[in-house]
Amino acid sequence: MTSLTIIARVADGLPLAASIQEDEQSGRDLQQYQSQAKQLCRKLNAQSPDRCTLEAGDMNFHYLIAQGVCYLFLCEASFPKKMVFAYLEDLHSEFYDQYGRRVPTVTRPYSFIEFDTYIQKTKKSYIDNRSRRNLGSINTELQDVQRIMVANIEEVLQRGESLSALDTKASNLSGLSKKYRSDAKYLNTRSAYAKVAAVSVFFITLIIYVRFWWL
Repeated sequence: MTSLTIIARVADGLPLAASIQEDEQSGRDLQQYQSQAKQLCRKLNAQSPDRCTLEAGDMNFHYLIAQGVCYLFLCEASFPKKMVFAYLEDLHSEFYDQYGRRVPTVTRPYSFIEFDTYIQKTKKSYIDNRSRRNLGSINTELQDVQRIMVANIEEVLQRGESLSALDTKASNLSGLSKKYRSDAKYLNTRSAYAKVAAVSVFFITLIIYVRFWWL
């Protein structure tokens, strides 16, 4: 399985730790993915969505942001998203316990490169246990994958747009959708009242007409 894990500081994109696993056929593409991953880390900021999936053809970038650190994982698009974010949560828990207090002060790239040992061991455990039974045992409260924002890596990088702007657009779109539903509901209510009023006027007119006609 081809994969890339990068842990980076959100404030400046400084890589703190990394782990790479590649097969014989993916070597040429992996350098491009590494470049994209570094660009992506530099685009993150405090307003970026804390969970996101970025599609890159047959591969997907997934990231989790917690306590000012980004945990980024590149893997085949077919790998279960629920499993991916459980893996990233696992990395965050261990990394923060070991290095959390030192993260703001380091200046050298890959200051915690020894964390690769834990990354490799943890990743192997998730890859080796992809059965439906084990997948279903993962804490679903932490894995609400339907709400994780999905975008295209090339579009984000080519536009030169921060992910916070992308998140704002998604929020605006959600707001517009809610406003549309609210407006539609209001118009439907008005239409219903108009129909009732029209029927009422008809019957009142009919009653008055009949009364005065027969009298």
